[in-house]
This record gives sequence, C-alpha cells and structure tokens, in this order.
Amino acid sequence: MFSRRNRRPTSPDLSEAWECLDTDDVPGALRRLRQAGSAPLDQVALVVGRAARAAGFDDLREAAAALAARPGRARTLYDYGYACVERGVSYLAVPALREALRLAPDSPAVLRELVSAYEDEGRHRDAADALLAHADGLADWPDRHLLVLNAVLAGDLGLARRQHALLPAPDDAMWLEAHGRQNRVLERATSAGGAGPLDHADLRGWQYVMGGTVLGTLSPYGYDAGMTGRYAWVQDTHGQCLLGLLRLRSVLAAADVRPRSVSLLPDRGSRILGLAAADVLDLPAEPYEAGRRDTVVVAHDLGATADGQEGPRVLEQLRHRTPGQVLHEHASRWTDPPAVTADSVTLLHQSAVAPWAAGLRQSADGGVEPGEPDERPEAEIAAEIVGADPTPDEGDGQTPADPVERLTDFVSAVRGTWLRGDRDRLRSSGPVGSSRFR
Repeated sequence: MFSRRNRRPTSPDLSEAWECLDTDDVPGALRRLRQAGSAPLDQVALVVGRAARAAGFDDLREAAAALAARPGRARTLYDYGYACVERGVSYLAVPALREALRLAPDSPAVLRELVSAYEDEGRHRDAADALLAHADGLADWPDRHLLVLNAVLAGDLGLARRQHALLPAPDDAMWLEAHGRQNRVLERATSAGGAGPLDHADLRGWQYVMGGTVLGTLSPYGYDAGMTGRYAWVQDTHGQCLLGLLRLRSVLAAADVRPRSVSLLPDRGSRILGLAAADVLDLPAEPYEAGRRDTVVVAHDLGATADGQEGPRVLEQLRHRTPGQVLHEHASRWTDPPAVTADSVTLLHQSAVAPWAAGLRQSADGGVEPGEPDERPEAEIAAEIVGADPTPDEGDGQTPADPVERLTDFVSAVRGTWLRGDRDRLRSSGPVGSSRFR
C-alpha cells in the first residue's frame, strides 16, 4: 500500500529508506532497499526514483516513475530493470525482471537482462536455473554459453559439461575469445578436480578453475564462521610477506617454471616486495618492461598498482600474456578484484593494510590509534621482509591444515594448464561463499 495523495511508500522497510532520502542519505536508502524483501514494485520504484533524482541518474528516475505509474507492463518492468543494472543496483532489477519474464516468457532480451542481474549479484545458481527453464529456446551464443558459465560459477560442473557438449563453435568471430576462455575454464576444472574435491569449500581449487590463479595460503580465521579461507580484514606483516614469497618459490619449483629475473612494478609496495622476492628467489631485479619473458612480476596489491600514475597502462600490458612470465600478487581484494587476475596470489582479503602503511597500533592507554607509515628506503624494508619469521599464524584453530606439501601437490596436478590463456578480471567469487562486511 502507498498513499496516492502524497506518493509516499507506507511499508516499514520502504519508509525507512524514504526517511534516509529526507536527509540526502542515498547509500543508506539503498541499503534499506536491499532489505525490503517482497515490497510491491510500484512502492519500491517510488523510493528508487527519488534516490535516482538525488544522484542525477535521469534514466533510472524516468524508468522508476514509469514503473510506479504502470507496474503491470512487461516493457516498463524491463526498462526499469535495465536501468537498475546499468546503474549498479542489480539487486533492485531482479524482482522487476522476473516479473517481466513472467509476462513475456519468450523474450530473449528480458531473459538475458535477468541473467545479467543475477550474475552481478553472484546468484549464479539462479541465473543457470532461469536459462534452463527456457532451454528449448536458447540461442547457442550467447545463451547456452551463459548457461555453461553460470553452471561453473555455481559449482555444477556436471551441468556445465553437459551444456558445453551441446555448444558448437561460434560462427560469429565476436564469440571466439569467449569460446576459448570457456574451453580453458573446463580444462582447468578437469586438472583441479584431480587435486581436490572442488566442493563448496575448495577455495584453492575454484580460484584456479575460474581464473588460473594458484592460491598460496588460506586465512586461519573464521573458516567455519563464513570466511572459508578468505580474510575479511588483515593487518599484513613482514613475516606474512615472506611466507608468501617462500610459497611462490615452492609453486615455481613444483611447476618447473624457471624465471630469470624479478620485474619491479612502479608502485612503492610492489617495489618493496619485488626486491624481497629477488632475494628469496636468488634472481636479479629489474624495472618492469612490457613483453619481458621468463620473469616474475611481483605486486603487493594490484589495486594499489592501478592507483598509480602508470598503473592503468601497466595493468593493460599485463593482461596480454608473455611466454614464461608469472604475475604474482601478494594481497588480492576478492570483493573488488583487480583489473588483471594474477597467476599466483598469497592471500584473499576484503581489506588489508600493508606492513609499511599507516596501520593501527596500541596507544599508551591500551586503546588503538593510527600509526605512522614506514618511510625507510625500499631496500631496507625489503631486507626486513627477508629476515622476518615466516611461521604461519595459528589463527583460531578451526582452519584445515594447509602445509606447503598440499600446495605443491596441487600445483603438480595442474601444471599442464597453468600459465595459459587470459588474465581478465574475475567478476565473481564463484561457488565458495564467504561473508562480506559492507
């Protein structure tokens, strides 16, 4: 219900969102809209339209106004859902697009937009099920391709392989790259399946299937409390950096990859870690150059690399694989993946503070206060990393044991499919769920 006199929603969840907009709190309104559940779409559209007006999103404002006025039309529902996806609020698109598909079940455009919204939300099982429900009318490209992709990301390799077997090579050249990428994903799944269970807790296995990344360590905290090997927040240490480099050395040995140098990326954190890597790997360190073969390119955090002046250009170069080149990232943000997917990653985090950054420290009164950044020369900090204690953190005792032998056994099993194909950005966290802290 809503009042037609003042066009104000009356359901409790939507009223709270409306009140947020009274104080120009658009993010707060959107958070409450996510919790609105099954509120009527015309009421939701009232709030979304007001939020869109505040944000200057005229396309979404107009689509929401049309939906609020005429909620029972497939085209109106589709236009609203499309605008929500385009503006990054796909969770608001899903109910509208589902209703649009009910009203227009033979519309490929509505089905594809619903699948896109599900993908943005990481709801790959729902995306696969929506496509399966229309299996008889699917076009091979892109629809059956999307079914295979979402089945993989939902962890259903049986479905993915059955649908892949029905998928011919594309006639249109625009799909050739996607076809090759899909073939490589399933090849990696076969090799990773020989090294582990590929169940909904096999974080290392699925990181490899999705992007060809070898994950060096699992978080020792909160494994059974929703994190499943990923970090929420981590204060990085010199010892943890060294542990990552030692595991990288073991990975290279297990894969029989023999680099001739370490390449230093331009950001300060990556130069520090790269200098330490050169010492650990007993290789010369050289400034990064695009196209250099047989080298380990070391990044502390590719997100930080991207923020530098040269970062976007360097990351674009790294997308194109060079023979013998290994891209190693120490701390990778799984909730906002970098533009380039690394071949080797030490740990996955939602938020991390580098050892040389201005992190938190204990104050004199026993509280917590901001620290000062470590501004010593890069080589001096790198030497401290090399001399640090790499003993893994024991954590809370609930994470399964992950000795280096388990990692090297995994690499030995997948070495035939490692370092092949693209390094495109990962757009999903895949079948292994972890708690997120917004």
